[in-house]
Amino acid sequence: MIGVDTQLLALLTAGALIIVGLFAAILIDNLIKKIVGLSFIEEGVNLFIICLGYKEGGVVPIFLPGMDSNWFALNSAYPLPQALVLTSIVIGASTLAVMLALAMVLYKKYGSLSTSKILNHKTDMGDEE
Repeated sequence: MIGVDTQLLALLTAGALIIVGLFAAILIDNLIKKIVGLSFIEEGVNLFIICLGYKEGGVVPIFLPGMDSNWFALNSAYPLPQALVLTSIVIGASTLAVMLALAMVLYKKYGSLSTSKILNHKTDMGDEE
């Protein structure tokens, strides 16, 4: 892998995370595995956003005393993707906690984490026949 661009590898990894997450969220029956798949999608999108802000040879976007402002503007990495990803990580951790709490409630109510069993449980959905 010598000579392969770091940004290209990160973009391919982001795409792989998103594809694996979509596969898990759509095709796997277990609720916990679906939640992990959604987390993979989130991390893949975060990695993609970070790749957009990557600059070859860029410096940390903190303007220090004594720096030339023109040099800093040309060489600093773009800070907006970093801020967006930090916000996304916090929001993702919160939503992951809520999804796992809902999975615990569903398991206590239905005794299973299988989405097909939960959706086909007719007595709690009002379709009593």
